Amino acid sequence: MKVVLPGGTGQVGTILDRALTAAGHEVTVLTRRPRRARQIGWDGITLGPWAEAIDGCDVVVNLAGRSVSCRYTPANLRAMMDSRVDSARVVGEAIAVAARPPRVWLQMSTATIYAHRFDAAHDEATGAIGGCEPDVPDYWAYSVQIAENWERAQREAPTPATRKVSLRAAMVMSPDHGGVFDVLLGLARLGLGGPVAGGAQYVSWIHDEDFVRAVAFLVDREDIDGPVNLASPGPLPHREFMRTLRAAWGVPVGLPATRWMAELGAFVFRSDTELLLKSRRVTPGRLREAGFTFTHPTWDSAAMDLVQRMPGRPR
Repeated sequence: MKVVLPGGTGQVGTILDRALTAAGHEVTVLTRRPRRARQIGWDGITLGPWAEAIDGCDVVVNLAGRSVSCRYTPANLRAMMDSRVDSARVVGEAIAVAARPPRVWLQMSTATIYAHRFDAAHDEATGAIGGCEPDVPDYWAYSVQIAENWERAQREAPTPATRKVSLRAAMVMSPDHGGVFDVLLGLARLGLGGPVAGGAQYVSWIHDEDFVRAVAFLVDREDIDGPVNLASPGPLPHREFMRTLRAAWGVPVGLPATRWMAELGAFVFRSDTELLLKSRRVTPGRLREAGFTFTHPTWDSAAMDLVQRMPGRPR
C-alpha cells in the first residue's frame, strides 16, 4: 500500500512508520521539518504541493498535533486545539480535491475524550463523554473539547469516497526513547514509581505491537467507521499499573506521591498532572466485537515484553 502519515515524526508516527515500512508498504511522512527521504514538508494548515502525496495513496493516518507533554497554559492548550483541528481540516481538504482519494482515512483522537470516572469502563457504545465531571480542574473540560473538535473536523470533511475512522487511542507503550513507557520506567528505576494521589485512577494503555496490528485491522475492515477505542482490554488502577511495572524491571519499592508532590514533579518535567490524575478506564468494545485479538491483553505480559526490549534491561 501507499500510506501517508501527516505528523508522522512523533512517538506514535515513528512506531507506525517503522512497522509499515518493514511490512513492505510505501510510507510518506508529512512534517514541518523534513530531514530525510520519504519526508515532505507541510505546515499543517494550508493546502500545498504536499497534497500530491495524498492523491493516489491508499491510506492516510493523520497523527498531527502539538505534543500533550507540556504545561497546560492557555497558550499551549490553544496550540493543542489549533494544531489538531487545522491539520484534520486541511487533510480533509486534500482528500476532497484528490482525483484518486484514499480508500480510508484514520484520524488520531484520544481516550481523554471520555469522562474521569472509577466505577465503570467506557466503550464506544456506552462510554460517557467528559467535560461535566464535578471536583476536577476546569481546564480538564478543554482537553475534552479538543478531542471533540478534532473528531468533528474529520467527520464534517466532504470526503464521500473515503471511509473515516477516528482512533480514540490510549497511551501507546513502546520501548522507544522519550516515549511514555520510557518516562514511567525511568521514574520506577529511580524508586519514584509508587502510587500518585492514592493510585485509584485508572490507566488505559495499548502495547505498540497491538496498536500497529489494530491500525492494520481497521484499514482492512471496510465495514468499520467512526470512533474506535484503541486500548487494551485490561485497564487497571495506577497503583497496580506501577507495581506491575516495577516488578517487570525488578524494583522492589516505589515511593508514593501526594497530589501536591505530583504538581511539583509536573512543573519540574514541564508536563501536567492531568496525564497522571485523570482516571481513564477505556475498553476496546468495537475492536473486540469485530474479532480483533490482542497479543498483549494484560499489563503484566505487556510490561515484561517491553522491559525485555529496553536497552540496559536487567538479566
